[in-house]
Formats: sequence, structure tokens, C-alpha cells
Amino acid sequence: MRLRLYEIIFKSDTPAGKLFDTALLAVILLSVLVVMLESVGAINLQYGPAFRVAEWVFTGLFTLELLLRLWVVPRPLRYLFSSLGIIDVLSVLPTYISLLVPGAQYFMVIRILRLLRIARIFKLSHFLVESQVLKTALRASVHKITVFIGTVLTLVVIIGSVMYVVEGGQNGFTSIPKSIYWAIVTLTTVGYGDIAPQTTLGQVLAGMVMLLGYGIIAIPTGIVTVEMANATRKPLHHRVCPNCLKEDHEYGANFCSACGTSLEATLL
Repeated sequence: MRLRLYEIIFKSDTPAGKLFDTALLAVILLSVLVVMLESVGAINLQYGPAFRVAEWVFTGLFTLELLLRLWVVPRPLRYLFSSLGIIDVLSVLPTYISLLVPGAQYFMVIRILRLLRIARIFKLSHFLVESQVLKTALRASVHKITVFIGTVLTLVVIIGSVMYVVEGGQNGFTSIPKSIYWAIVTLTTVGYGDIAPQTTLGQVLAGMVMLLGYGIIAIPTGIVTVEMANATRKPLHHRVCPNCLKEDHEYGANFCSACGTSLEATLL
């Protein structure tokens, strides 16, 4: 029985497995829809009890599914602490926590992450490859982005402090933290407008911050773009073809990709 259940739950290349995963996706979507509708006051007022019953039914199904996965998998703890296992656990916890903390059930929308299984169900493996490229690019960008964020934080602290001195509390800049908040909103070009400089010097400084924001926003985009290009680029070496003098062949290449001449003993 465990082997049969394992094939149904973890394998989507069988009719029963694909049917199980498709039904699971439908239940996930329905549960997320129920949570979103429950947050609408007028609808919740009329169908609130039905929504709460549905939440417990969905939670019971997901709990049973999680227990079955842990029962049939060869290494339960390894699955439990995997990315998909953690998502499975988080998808059932909010309903139980809501017994102690009212409103926690709205965190059940995390179940939408379980739709990641759709790539396995519908054989979208090429999307998984592309996601790996994105993951590699983001990981390679971490240090550069960290330096960038540190620089931006330093700027907003300085700008906020200057605006606090220039504008003062009478114009809404009641403290340095409040002024830093204004600097962040302005530098990111969000511009809520809840605080605005009134003095000429403050407005000049605000204009400079806005212009600076346009240049700063492009930096992280460029960093990630370069790393994505590096992640997809095949590694090259500087072996020169003795016949056509072509350079930058792929690592491991023994023959020129242009003319077919042997590249042996031509490493520069």
C-alpha cells in the first residue's frame, strides 16, 4: 500500500498520479479563493460560517495529505525540512494557530506556493532550468546588492537629517526618523505626498533627491541583468586556432568551431 500511495502522491507520470496532483491543485486554488472572499466584509457577513467550515475541511485534507507524504516517503525528516515540505507544513498551520490568534487563518494564502508543483505535473522542466538561472544570478548579485543597499541607507540618513534641520517640525518633518521616511519615499520615486517640503531650500533639495532616485533605481536592475547574462553564458578559454586564428572556444573543445582544426598545443 505504501508503494502504491507513493506512486500516486509523488509521481505524476501515471494516470492516478496526474489525477491526484490535478485534484490537489484544484483544492489549493479553492482554499485560497475562500480565504480571499472571507476578507470581503459584505461577503463574509453573509457566508462567514460556510467559509469557516470550508477552511477546516481544506485544512483537514491538507493535513491528511501531509501525513500520507511523511508515511510513504523513505526519509520523512528529510522531506519535512525540504522546501516543498516546509511549504506543506506552513499551509496547514495558520488554521490551527487561528484558534489562539484570531485572524491568523488569512495566512493560509501561502498555500498558493504549492502551485509550484504544476511544473512537475505538466512537465514544464524548461521553466525549472530558467528558474535555476535566475537563482544563480540572484545569488551572484547578493554582495553587490548588499553594498548598494548600504549606500542607499547611508544617503537617506544624511538626506533625512538635513531635511529635518531645513524644514523643521512645523512643516511635517517632526523627527529625523520621519524625515528619513520622507527621504526613502522620495528617493524611490514613490512620492506619497503625505509630507512635502515648504521652504525653497527644502524644495531644491527634494528635487535633487528625485533626480538622484532615477539614477539609483537602475543600478540593481543592471547588476542582476549582468549576472543573468553571466549565468547563461558558456565558459570560454583563449585557445587560438592555428588555421583561422579564431579565439574564445568553449572549455573542453579539442577542435576549432569555425574550421575544425585541432586545438591541441595551442593554449596561450
